[in-house]
Amino acid sequence: MPTFTTTTIMSSQSNNLNIHRLKINQNTQSNIVTINVGGQIFQTTDQTLALAGPKSLFSQLSDFSPLGPHFIDRDPDLFSILLSLLRTGNLPSKAKSYDLQDLIEESKFYRIESLLVNSLSNPSQFDPFNLQKTLILPLNSRDTASAITATPDGALHVSHGSKITSFDWSLKNKSTTLTQFSAIDSMLAISPNLVAVGATDFSGLQILDLEKKGLVLETLNWENVTKSGSTVQAIGSSNDLLFTSFESSRRNSNSIVVYDLKTLSPVTEIAHYEIFGADLDSAIPATKLKWVESYNVLMASGSHSGPSGVLGNVKFWDIRSGCVVWEFKEKVDCFSDITVSDNLSSIFKVGVNSGEVFYADLRKLASEGNDSWVCLGDERKVGNVRKEGVGCKIEAHGNQVFCSKGGDIELWSEVVMDSSKKRDEGLPERVFRKNLMGRMKDMVGSRVTNLAFGGNKMFVTWKDQQSVEVWQSSARGF
Repeated sequence: MPTFTTTTIMSSQSNNLNIHRLKINQNTQSNIVTINVGGQIFQTTDQTLALAGPKSLFSQLSDFSPLGPHFIDRDPDLFSILLSLLRTGNLPSKAKSYDLQDLIEESKFYRIESLLVNSLSNPSQFDPFNLQKTLILPLNSRDTASAITATPDGALHVSHGSKITSFDWSLKNKSTTLTQFSAIDSMLAISPNLVAVGATDFSGLQILDLEKKGLVLETLNWENVTKSGSTVQAIGSSNDLLFTSFESSRRNSNSIVVYDLKTLSPVTEIAHYEIFGADLDSAIPATKLKWVESYNVLMASGSHSGPSGVLGNVKFWDIRSGCVVWEFKEKVDCFSDITVSDNLSSIFKVGVNSGEVFYADLRKLASEGNDSWVCLGDERKVGNVRKEGVGCKIEAHGNQVFCSKGGDIELWSEVVMDSSKKRDEGLPERVFRKNLMGRMKDMVGSRVTNLAFGGNKMFVTWKDQQSVEVWQSSARGF
């Protein structure tokens, strides 16, 4: 007759968990683990349980000797879903029958929420040709969104007026934080709970901990020659560095300061300009910063509207040397907005006059410079005096480029061509095709103000709308 012994009861601060471990004298070589969840018996293996990671409750079960049933006083149906997630890495189709919030809470209990996130909001699941408008996130405010930033797992932070509203990766939970700003112009998520924020009328870049009600962890300032305040014009980052474009409060100098992303200590300063007389080129601070990983350079762009039209410049900086590698002088059909795609090895812009999309191949910048721009639309509009590109937004994500024009969103993709067809410079001919993602029927007359990407989602904000629109690629199981 077998003998039984009862082990220690395990408990959680937020849950009453009782696991009674019963040892049965049988074959110790077996790796089959039997688990009794709420009266229902499950069997799995040590190897499957170990996939949950060393900090999970599953791994603790795996550490036990697999000699009998372990009792867990939890919902067996939800446990079945999570066990399938462990086995395959994906949620089963029957998961659609359950409330997502219940699965999230259960995954937190077993400490495997990261596996659930990876299954439901993984950037690899982002399918630009399968995006559907799935949700409208209200901001519960009279102010419209001024800036948005998303984390890799699809969590979202939205600034509106003096507040920041945050949504978790599931978009089921939100919180709102009051800041010291009257309005936020630039915002960047640097970790799940930390954001860097700045404004063109407020001195200093603030690092906020949104989990601690917007606690200001650090205020970063640029010490300019005139000892005046330093307002933030743009924020960017790489895997290790944080970039901030500052302009002095007197608007007579500007610079880009590079910080260590972990310690927030200054690393170097580049693009430092003191403005003398009518030197308009130096007077343009960088209002967009994009890191180009493949080339190890920082793209800094800015524009200025004057009597002779809109002028701008685009510079690619080598952080190590502090030198400009490539530079564009934008005089004819200057960019209304501009971005860079590392995957496509190209820069993309929307012409302020034409409203058309242009691209320039990074591999040819050294030889062609300003002549690198290739119009993907109607080049005859370049001299347009109507300025059809005002307010247009353009962002690159993955192998695609998204461009807003009024209430429409265009999706540009490269068509793979025969590599034998080469131009004079020896590079394959490149062709891009446009797909129209559509206009919101109730947004006629409005325009897109922000585009952001995270997880398998695209986030869109509109002028005069106190909400965020969510476009999502369908995830397996939901």
